[in-house]
Parts: sequence; C-alpha cells; structure tokens
Amino acid sequence: MSKLKNEKELLKKAIRVGISYGENRGVVKFEADDSANDKIEFIYRLLVHDKLITPLPQEQLSLPAMKHKLALWASKLKLEQ
Repeated sequence: MSKLKNEKELLKKAIRVGISYGENRGVVKFEADDSANDKIEFIYRLLVHDKLITPLPQEQLSLPAMKHKLALWASKLKLEQ
C-alpha cells in the first residue's frame, strides 16, 4: 500500500463526499461529536455495501487501510465537491 501524494486532502474530500452520500441516501445522520474514525469506518462499509468500492481482504482490514481506500476512491471522483 503506497501512500498517495496528497492522501490527507483526499481523505478529507472522501469524508465530506461520503457524509453527503450517506445522508442523501437516508441511511445515516452524522452528529458533530462523531469521531473521524467512526465516520471513516461507516463510509467505508457503506461504499462496500453499495458496491462503489471493492472490499479489503479480511486480514488487511484496518483503519489505515480504510483511510487509504477512501483516499483512492476520492481521487477517482470527477466532480470537485
């Protein structure tokens, strides 16, 4: 797993877009006091469930791997949100 050049910014974008996606879909309402790690895990699992990203192998499932996967997803989004 190689680090992306601007992975932190891409992760922020993924969280922003993922929150919007989940709330527009009506499956979640994030609160201000929800931790970033909780948001990351929920967004990752939602995108896997909706088949927008491929799941990580069970033995590789970790928070850093989820962050990287979301950053990759954000890097492929066409519209700047």
